[in-house]
This record gives sequence, C-alpha cells and structure tokens, in this order.
Amino acid sequence: MFEFAALTYGMIVSFVMASTSRNRREARNNPPILHAFGWTLMTFSATSGVGLLAYCGYHAMTGSPAVI
Repeated sequence: MFEFAALTYGMIVSFVMASTSRNRREARNNPPILHAFGWTLMTFSATSGVGLLAYCGYHAMTGSPAVI
C-alpha cells in the first residue's frame, strides 16, 4: 500500500513541478488550482518530515526501537 501511495504522490509532484516550470518558462501565470495543489503538496511534505523526525527523536530519547 505504501508503494502505491509513494508512486501516486511522486506522479502528482512531478506534474505540478513540470507545469509550474513550463508556465515560468513561457511567462504565464499559474492557474489557481495548480497554485493550491503546490501549496498542499509542500505542506504535506513538511508535515510528514516533521512528524517522522519527531517519531524518530522520541524513540531515540526513550531507547525503544523505532519501527517505520
């Protein structure tokens, strides 16, 4: 299940990044939905990263094995 989620996330991120770089190259504004998806993906990535760091930090401080 994780593999499917990671593949889907990667495809969406690739599409958003390719679309924004193409719009920048052609000097066009991004559509509002693309802008919203970009912010949503950035927020999800940052939240996931902080959550994983907190999880690993907690297990490092308590000495229990971290199962990811």
